[in-house]
Amino acid sequence: MKRTIIVCILLALTAGILACGKRVMIPPRVDLKDHEVIGIIEFKCTHEGQLGPLATRDFTESIRRDQGMIRIVDLGTEKEALKAVNMKKLDRDAYQAIGDKYEVNTIFAGELKISDIRPKIDIGLAFGILSFRAEVDASLAVRMIEISSGASVWNSTASATREIGGVTIFGGKNFAFNAEDPDESYGELLNVLIDRTSRDFQVTWERR
Repeated sequence: MKRTIIVCILLALTAGILACGKRVMIPPRVDLKDHEVIGIIEFKCTHEGQLGPLATRDFTESIRRDQGMIRIVDLGTEKEALKAVNMKKLDRDAYQAIGDKYEVNTIFAGELKISDIRPKIDIGLAFGILSFRAEVDASLAVRMIEISSGASVWNSTASATREIGGVTIFGGKNFAFNAEDPDESYGELLNVLIDRTSRDFQVTWERR
């Protein structure tokens, strides 16, 4: 019995040593240097508040993290970008006009969709206000448009479901989340979506 235990331990140690091969860095799948100068339009969001700007900022930080010095121009909201070139909708002509005005070669645009809040049963009552946690579904779709052709050269979509905080019931029927402080309510959910949609621009590691 003792010998069997020793053999098992030795086998486990051997397997662990073999698994710990050399870590090799894999460069980002997409090199943003090939697409500079890059513009980014603030992501649209189905909810009011600061979720759109927050998602845009965090996505920008994520894609440039492993890319070195990348030139990215903030183009404002879709409405602001269109107004700057006297266009009504974001189509091929509008992208090319925006590209010419701001001297960018590619543009990132995206949309964040947040589902209705699904209250959970673990509800607590305090000071006359019913506060609780709830679940939401969310998806983030991002695309990169080439100005010269108006074609989409890259796109990514991610979905996730998470429990959020900062949800409050008033008067027993009306509920709301703290959209003015999206980090508190949606921080973890946004982190998941941005991590998944920005992987092509980040370094990865493999054991060989």
